[in-house]
Amino acid sequence: MQSRRGAFQVGSFRGIPIRIHYSLLLVLPLLALMFGSVIQRAAQTAEQPAELIGGTSILWGLGVAVGLFASVLIHELAHVFYALRHGGKVRGITLMIVGGISEVSELPQRSRDEALMALVGPLTSMALGGLCFGAAWLVPESGFFSPRFVLTYLGALNLVLGFFNLVPAFPMDGGRILRGVLAGRMGMVRATRVAAGVGRAFALLFLLVALATLNFFLAFIAFLVFTGAQGEARQVLIRAVLEKLRVEEVMSPRFHGVEVDTPLEEALRELRRARRLALPATEQDRPVGWVVLGEVMQVPEQERPRRAVRELVRPAVEVAPGQDAWSAMQRMVEAQPPLLLVLEEGRLVGTVDANDFNAAVMLHLSSEEDRGGGWPRWRQERPA
Repeated sequence: MQSRRGAFQVGSFRGIPIRIHYSLLLVLPLLALMFGSVIQRAAQTAEQPAELIGGTSILWGLGVAVGLFASVLIHELAHVFYALRHGGKVRGITLMIVGGISEVSELPQRSRDEALMALVGPLTSMALGGLCFGAAWLVPESGFFSPRFVLTYLGALNLVLGFFNLVPAFPMDGGRILRGVLAGRMGMVRATRVAAGVGRAFALLFLLVALATLNFFLAFIAFLVFTGAQGEARQVLIRAVLEKLRVEEVMSPRFHGVEVDTPLEEALRELRRARRLALPATEQDRPVGWVVLGEVMQVPEQERPRRAVRELVRPAVEVAPGQDAWSAMQRMVEAQPPLLLVLEEGRLVGTVDANDFNAAVMLHLSSEEDRGGGWPRWRQERPA
């Protein structure tokens, strides 16, 4: 099992890693208690005699919780399957405390396909709900234990999951469906702005209802919807800007790095002098990777004069000066390096890190505002 950003991998689908976030493991016992507390009511709804329910309620609650997240996984796999069939790219699937997240790195090119990709998730959940109800109905009556009440419960949860995801607000699928419908006429940026505004309106509505009913769970959902709308709007804005720029317009010019045979003590001084958390590592002026301040600091001070940069070099992630800045940032997101090395004909000409991307977006937006380019409405959604 591989771990990444608070999650560990448990499988894959067509080479796409499927991960479980640690928060899900923390919440599973709470969900087991919550679902277990209504097992008797679920049995009554399914016309299951209470005396036929074996085991403890918390174990049944745990079974329902695991079944629910298995349903969420199938929901996300439906998104992924459609995205792959229509030219999209997916980095991974992560099951979290708030449900599932498909990390789509590249949406299908047609806006109609994005709407359909979002729609297949809720439709899949509704189909699962119908299958569970059908299976519960087909389970024969008997004088011994029958799982009818669990199937009925899972069927109801899947229907709720499907319909709730149709709410036209990010991060639910309904928000993406709305954007996909509008993007063909408005363009991606404007359509996202409208969909994000609708999402914030729903978040406010959820919050008002939560305050009126003292429903803390609904207040949490309102927070997720609001931040999801903000995050989606910010990401699309950043993409719209960076797709217009080339790497050479955002990079920090740099023609020298730290030689791999340099003692770590000297490399540390160079990192501090450059005010950088990472610098290129070179061998005879040829870039071979990068070295990170944090890893140098972990080496005991008395050993730094005797040990060389070569021991800590990480493989390089290279981009070209003429490459668009958005695809370069996608490389950084996928590979997770602290910086990208910009090479031209094998020579180091610069580096790009997260600060360079942020600065490029903010400078571009400020110049658009000066020219009356219509960007001021996005002021609250710029990267920090």
